[in-house]
Amino acid sequence: MFTEALIFLANTAFGLFVVALLLRFYLQWARVPYRNPLSEFLQALTDFMVRPARRLIPGLWGLDLASLTLAWLLQFVEILVVLLIRGHTLGPAAGMVVVAAVLMAFVMLVKIGLYIIMFAVIAQVILSWVGPHSPMMPLLNGMSRPFLRVFQRRIPPIGNVDLSPLFLLVVIQLLLMLPVAWLEATVAQLFR
Repeated sequence: MFTEALIFLANTAFGLFVVALLLRFYLQWARVPYRNPLSEFLQALTDFMVRPARRLIPGLWGLDLASLTLAWLLQFVEILVVLLIRGHTLGPAAGMVVVAAVLMAFVMLVKIGLYIIMFAVIAQVILSWVGPHSPMMPLLNGMSRPFLRVFQRRIPPIGNVDLSPLFLLVVIQLLLMLPVAWLEATVAQLFR
């Protein structure tokens, strides 16, 4: 029981920072207008890590790779901490455990990123029905636009209803069920 409580606390603490760092990277990648409450909150929350990391990890093509690298590193540390809490010892197979943790951290970042996109699309759709002039709409539009645009080019609106969010959500679900779940199961076998 105490072990499960420690694992919950570790998952929560690390998970919140991983999501914040991924959101910071994603908002910059999607070119979402910076002056919004979410961006300001994420900057205030993560600047203590990102600013020093930028000295070591340069950006690439205008992307903040420091945020992405820190998100991956925190996910990696979370996996190792959870393994240690559960009583796993690295022992002679330390190299294999570290490689598996590196791969699992990457898979988890992809999974969290897909959930972020899914949440943004669902929130945008709901808000477009109940409050289309909400101050959050530009933020949500900016977050979902790069992915919806792919479907909007190929699928015309039917009766003035844009079905591209539906198709995007189906693709995200398929990605979560097929390749991401397969990768997660494959990497998890390395921990046994």
